Amino acid sequence: MELREVEPPRDRRVRRTRAAVLAAVVDLVSTRGTTAITVSEVAESADVSRRVVYQHFGDLDSLLLEAGLDLARRELLPRLSEMTPPVDARAETLAVARHFAGHRVFYRALFTGSCAFALNRGLISLLLPVNRQAVEHLRGLSGQAAEDLAAFITGGAGSFVTSWVVAGAPDPETFTDRLLGVLSLLLEHR
Repeated sequence: MELREVEPPRDRRVRRTRAAVLAAVVDLVSTRGTTAITVSEVAESADVSRRVVYQHFGDLDSLLLEAGLDLARRELLPRLSEMTPPVDARAETLAVARHFAGHRVFYRALFTGSCAFALNRGLISLLLPVNRQAVEHLRGLSGQAAEDLAAFITGGAGSFVTSWVVAGAPDPETFTDRLLGVLSLLLEHR
């Protein structure tokens, strides 16, 4: 499965610093249930200076966005990459649901915070290749038609996931069944 990855910094110290800062953000937001954290708190938790945080990420919204995308890249994309063809829509959708359920407090804070729009767009771009591959395999489409349908499905499913994470219910299995039910209605032939 072809998934987009961000090339990690080459310098080991830079990678460690970025990882510590991003882990601090996930921990602080998850613990507090809000994105109302400060760069100073992040820097202290990561044991780096505020200047270093600003050098790496620019501002708090960029830092929050990167923390959300990094978590999905590190934990969700590898799970999806391990799945082998043929496409198993239930297994893939359940992996996505379990990821977001496992980090519900963190993602809920981001989805209701100032970086929500950017996070949604970023997650869509991460998951679009997965859905494009599924559309190509399951529907036999290619080219612009596959791209358009995959974008439509990814955006709609992303909205569904966001609403589910913010609302806090139901469990991942029930959510997966609901989402797949909607997709089957959308994709059935008439």
